Amino acid sequence: MTQTKLRFLSFDEYLSFDDGTDTLYELFNGELIEVPPESGENVEIATFLLLHFAQLLDFRRVRGHGLELEVRGEPRNRYPDLTILQTEHIEQLRRRNTIRLSMVPPLLVVEVVSPGELQRDRDYVAKRSQYQDLGIPEYWIVDPQAQTVTVLELQAGVYGEVGVWGGGDRLVSATFTELDLKAEQVFAAGQ
Repeated sequence: MTQTKLRFLSFDEYLSFDDGTDTLYELFNGELIEVPPESGENVEIATFLLLHFAQLLDFRRVRGHGLELEVRGEPRNRYPDLTILQTEHIEQLRRRNTIRLSMVPPLLVVEVVSPGELQRDRDYVAKRSQYQDLGIPEYWIVDPQAQTVTVLELQAGVYGEVGVWGGGDRLVSATFTELDLKAEQVFAAGQ
């Protein structure tokens, strides 16, 4: 018996697909590509940040890896490790945890870099470009291998580097000025 690959002609068609599992897929050239599970280290770092932000904000505005972003380009969707929502997203995401292109962008997305050059390029280049295109005001790249947190801020439609912090450096966020967090605390969560 031959199994036929599913092809989706539009993102809306993809959104109506349900295979009855909790598997996450990226839609790449109309085909589903299963998103591999995150490493334990990445999950621990992302969870630490999720809990930290949940103490600062309404916890309903803080979403982990399961939140889906519709993006332009390929793949057509991304699953950031952490996303800070706008207040209006709370109600919009009750049925499906997907931020569409037609919605306002989230305030912040965080990616924890997985080992390997392909993953580094994906987080530092491809996702940066897609998140910039969406108009997401702030993007963090948390790199456990380099032990650095890069904070990018959207300025006139282009991401500019606010800073790259490591060790005992305090992270600086233009969006979340009340943030009191050092880079070493972030990486200690993954050890």
